[in-house]
Amino acid sequence: MNILSSLREILALGGPVVAILIVMSILTVAVSIYKLWQFAACGVGRHKVLSQALQAWDAGDRATARTRLAQSSSYLAPLVEAAMDAPDTPDLDARLDAEAGLALAGLERGFRLLDTVAQLAPLLGLFGTVLGMINAFQSLQSAGSSVDPSLLAGGIWVALVTTAVGLAVAMPTSMVLSWFESRTARERVFADKALRTVLVPNHSNRPATRATETLNAEHA
Repeated sequence: MNILSSLREILALGGPVVAILIVMSILTVAVSIYKLWQFAACGVGRHKVLSQALQAWDAGDRATARTRLAQSSSYLAPLVEAAMDAPDTPDLDARLDAEAGLALAGLERGFRLLDTVAQLAPLLGLFGTVLGMINAFQSLQSAGSSVDPSLLAGGIWVALVTTAVGLAVAMPTSMVLSWFESRTARERVFADKALRTVLVPNHSNRPATRATETLNAEHA
Protein backbone atom coordinates (compact mmCIF):
# COMPACT_ATOMS: atom_id res chain seq x y z
CA MET A 1 0.00 0.00 0.00
CA ASN A 2 2.86 2.38 0.74
CA ILE A 3 4.25 1.88 -2.76
CA LEU A 4 0.86 2.53 -4.35
CA SER A 5 0.33 5.65 -2.28
CA SER A 6 3.80 6.89 -3.23
CA LEU A 7 3.05 6.30 -6.91
CA ARG A 8 -0.24 8.18 -6.61
CA GLU A 9 1.56 11.09 -4.95
CA ILE A 10 4.23 11.18 -7.66
CA LEU A 11 1.57 11.05 -10.37
CA ALA A 12 -0.31 13.88 -8.72
CA LEU A 13 2.84 15.99 -8.54
CA GLY A 14 4.29 15.19 -11.96
CA GLY A 15 1.11 14.95 -13.97
CA PRO A 16 0.83 13.21 -17.35
CA VAL A 17 4.57 13.34 -18.02
CA VAL A 18 5.31 11.17 -14.99
CA ALA A 19 2.48 8.84 -16.01
CA ILE A 20 4.10 8.39 -19.43
CA LEU A 21 7.48 7.73 -17.79
CA ILE A 22 5.97 5.10 -15.49
CA VAL A 23 4.38 3.36 -18.48
CA MET A 24 7.77 3.44 -20.23
CA SER A 25 9.44 1.95 -17.17
CA ILE A 26 6.90 -0.90 -17.05
CA LEU A 27 7.47 -1.54 -20.75
CA THR A 28 11.23 -1.55 -20.19
CA VAL A 29 10.96 -4.10 -17.39
CA ALA A 30 8.74 -6.32 -19.54
CA VAL A 31 11.15 -6.21 -22.49
CA SER A 32 14.15 -6.85 -20.23
CA ILE A 33 12.50 -9.91 -18.68
CA TYR A 34 11.62 -11.22 -22.14
CA LYS A 35 15.20 -10.73 -23.36
CA LEU A 36 16.60 -12.52 -20.32
CA TRP A 37 14.27 -15.44 -21.00
CA GLN A 38 15.19 -15.43 -24.70
CA PHE A 39 18.93 -15.39 -23.98
CA ALA A 40 18.53 -18.24 -21.51
CA ALA A 41 16.36 -20.28 -23.90
CA CYS A 42 18.82 -19.83 -26.77
CA GLY A 43 21.80 -20.69 -24.61
CA VAL A 44 23.56 -17.38 -25.15
CA GLY A 45 27.05 -17.62 -23.72
CA ARG A 46 26.75 -21.39 -23.14
CA HIS A 47 28.65 -22.98 -26.00
CA LYS A 48 30.78 -25.54 -24.17
CA VAL A 49 29.55 -28.57 -26.13
CA LEU A 50 29.58 -26.63 -29.40
CA SER A 51 33.15 -25.52 -28.71
CA GLN A 52 34.16 -29.16 -28.17
CA ALA A 53 32.59 -30.03 -31.52
CA LEU A 54 34.51 -27.23 -33.20
CA GLN A 55 37.77 -28.37 -31.59
CA ALA A 56 37.20 -31.91 -32.85
CA TRP A 57 36.42 -30.61 -36.35
CA ASP A 58 39.50 -28.41 -36.26
CA ALA A 59 41.59 -31.45 -35.36
CA GLY A 60 40.15 -33.49 -38.23
CA ASP A 61 37.97 -35.77 -36.09
CA ARG A 62 34.72 -35.25 -37.97
CA ALA A 63 32.85 -38.16 -36.40
CA THR A 64 33.41 -36.80 -32.88
CA ALA A 65 32.60 -33.31 -34.07
CA ARG A 66 29.22 -34.37 -35.41
CA THR A 67 28.47 -36.39 -32.29
CA ARG A 68 29.21 -33.47 -30.00
CA LEU A 69 27.31 -31.11 -32.29
CA ALA A 70 24.19 -33.28 -32.01
CA GLN A 71 24.40 -32.94 -28.23
CA SER A 72 24.62 -29.14 -28.32
CA SER A 73 21.56 -27.06 -27.43
CA SER A 74 23.05 -23.83 -28.75
CA TYR A 75 21.01 -21.83 -31.24
CA LEU A 76 24.15 -21.75 -33.41
CA ALA A 77 24.29 -25.56 -33.68
CA PRO A 78 21.99 -25.76 -36.76
CA LEU A 79 24.09 -23.11 -38.49
CA VAL A 80 27.33 -24.94 -37.73
CA GLU A 81 25.78 -28.20 -38.93
CA ALA A 82 24.75 -26.51 -42.17
CA ALA A 83 28.32 -25.30 -42.60
CA MET A 84 29.68 -28.80 -42.05
CA ASP A 85 27.28 -30.33 -44.58
CA ALA A 86 27.49 -27.54 -47.16
CA PRO A 87 29.35 -28.28 -50.39
CA ASP A 88 32.38 -26.25 -51.30
CA THR A 89 30.70 -23.60 -53.42
CA PRO A 90 31.67 -20.01 -54.23
CA ASP A 91 30.45 -17.35 -51.79
CA LEU A 92 29.56 -20.02 -49.24
CA ASP A 93 31.08 -17.96 -46.43
CA ALA A 94 28.97 -14.93 -47.41
CA ARG A 95 25.79 -17.04 -47.32
CA LEU A 96 26.64 -18.47 -43.91
CA ASP A 97 27.53 -15.01 -42.60
CA ALA A 98 24.10 -13.81 -43.70
CA GLU A 99 22.45 -16.72 -41.88
CA ALA A 100 24.45 -15.95 -38.74
CA GLY A 101 23.48 -12.30 -38.98
CA LEU A 102 19.82 -13.30 -39.21
CA ALA A 103 20.12 -15.46 -36.10
CA LEU A 104 21.82 -12.66 -34.17
CA ALA A 105 19.21 -10.16 -35.37
CA GLY A 106 16.64 -12.17 -33.45
CA LEU A 107 18.69 -11.66 -30.27
CA GLU A 108 18.86 -7.92 -30.93
CA ARG A 109 15.09 -7.56 -31.31
CA GLY A 110 13.87 -5.09 -28.70
CA PHE A 111 17.18 -3.24 -28.39
CA ARG A 112 15.82 -0.30 -30.38
CA LEU A 113 12.96 0.09 -27.92
CA LEU A 114 15.31 0.08 -24.94
CA ASP A 115 17.57 2.59 -26.67
CA THR A 116 14.58 4.85 -27.39
CA VAL A 117 13.50 4.74 -23.74
CA ALA A 118 17.04 5.49 -22.54
CA GLN A 119 17.24 8.55 -24.78
CA LEU A 120 13.68 9.79 -24.50
CA ALA A 121 13.11 9.45 -20.75
CA PRO A 122 15.50 12.28 -19.71
CA LEU A 123 14.03 14.54 -22.39
CA LEU A 124 10.50 13.84 -21.17
CA GLY A 125 11.61 14.55 -17.63
CA LEU A 126 13.14 17.84 -18.71
CA PHE A 127 10.00 18.69 -20.65
CA GLY A 128 7.89 18.11 -17.54
CA THR A 129 10.25 20.30 -15.53
CA VAL A 130 9.93 23.13 -18.04
CA LEU A 131 6.15 22.87 -17.92
CA GLY A 132 6.25 22.89 -14.12
CA MET A 133 8.50 25.94 -14.08
CA ILE A 134 6.12 27.75 -16.43
CA ASN A 135 3.22 27.03 -14.07
CA ALA A 136 5.27 28.14 -11.07
CA PHE A 137 6.15 31.49 -12.64
CA GLN A 138 2.57 31.96 -13.79
CA SER A 139 1.44 31.49 -10.20
CA LEU A 140 4.12 33.94 -9.11
CA GLN A 141 2.90 36.50 -11.62
CA SER A 142 -0.70 36.03 -10.53
CA ALA A 143 0.31 36.73 -6.94
CA GLY A 144 1.30 40.28 -7.93
CA SER A 145 3.11 42.30 -5.27
CA SER A 146 2.28 39.85 -2.48
CA VAL A 147 4.89 37.33 -3.55
CA ASP A 148 5.39 34.34 -1.30
CA PRO A 149 8.88 32.79 -1.77
CA SER A 150 7.55 29.44 -0.61
CA LEU A 151 5.15 29.44 -3.54
CA LEU A 152 8.01 29.64 -6.02
CA ALA A 153 10.15 27.13 -4.13
CA GLY A 154 7.28 24.65 -3.97
CA GLY A 155 6.61 25.00 -7.68
CA ILE A 156 10.27 24.44 -8.53
CA TRP A 157 10.70 21.24 -6.52
CA VAL A 158 7.46 19.84 -7.87
CA ALA A 159 8.70 20.61 -11.39
CA LEU A 160 12.00 18.86 -10.72
CA VAL A 161 10.18 15.64 -9.83
CA THR A 162 9.72 14.86 -13.51
CA THR A 163 13.44 15.23 -14.21
CA ALA A 164 14.24 12.88 -11.33
CA VAL A 165 11.72 10.30 -12.60
CA GLY A 166 13.08 10.60 -16.15
CA LEU A 167 16.64 9.97 -14.99
CA ALA A 168 15.49 7.12 -12.76
CA VAL A 169 13.98 5.45 -15.82
CA ALA A 170 16.81 6.24 -18.25
CA MET A 171 19.85 5.17 -16.21
CA PRO A 172 18.85 1.54 -15.47
CA THR A 173 17.55 1.16 -19.02
CA SER A 174 20.88 2.32 -20.42
CA MET A 175 22.78 -0.10 -18.18
CA VAL A 176 20.57 -3.04 -19.13
CA LEU A 177 20.88 -2.20 -22.83
CA SER A 178 24.68 -2.00 -22.59
CA TRP A 179 24.77 -5.43 -20.94
CA PHE A 180 22.56 -6.98 -23.62
CA GLU A 181 24.64 -5.39 -26.39
CA SER A 182 27.91 -6.67 -24.89
CA ARG A 183 26.51 -10.20 -24.73
CA THR A 184 25.34 -9.98 -28.34
CA ALA A 185 28.73 -8.65 -29.45
CA ARG A 186 30.45 -11.67 -27.88
CA GLU A 187 27.97 -13.95 -29.62
CA ARG A 188 28.79 -12.31 -32.95
CA VAL A 189 32.51 -12.93 -32.44
CA PHE A 190 31.91 -16.56 -31.45
CA ALA A 191 29.62 -17.18 -34.44
CA ASP A 192 32.21 -15.76 -36.82
CA LYS A 193 34.97 -17.89 -35.28
CA ALA A 194 32.77 -21.01 -35.41
CA LEU A 195 32.02 -20.59 -39.11
CA ARG A 196 35.65 -19.89 -39.97
CA THR A 197 36.71 -22.96 -38.01
CA VAL A 198 34.32 -25.17 -39.99
CA LEU A 199 35.13 -23.66 -43.38
CA VAL A 200 38.91 -23.43 -42.89
CA PRO A 201 39.98 -26.00 -40.27
CA ASN A 202 43.60 -26.12 -39.19
CA HIS A 203 43.97 -29.79 -40.07
CA SER A 204 43.39 -28.93 -43.73
CA ASN A 205 46.79 -27.27 -43.79
CA ARG A 206 48.66 -30.11 -42.11
CA PRO A 207 49.02 -32.44 -45.12
CA ALA A 208 50.39 -29.59 -47.18
CA THR A 209 52.83 -28.78 -44.37
CA ARG A 210 54.05 -32.37 -44.17
CA ALA A 211 54.42 -32.49 -47.94
CA THR A 212 56.46 -29.32 -47.83
CA GLU A 213 58.68 -30.74 -45.09
CA THR A 214 59.22 -33.94 -47.15
CA LEU A 215 60.08 -31.91 -50.24
CA ASN A 216 62.54 -29.81 -48.29
CA ALA A 217 64.12 -32.94 -46.81
CA GLU A 218 64.59 -34.42 -50.29
CA HIS A 219 66.36 -31.30 -51.51
CA ALA A 220 68.51 -31.00 -48.41
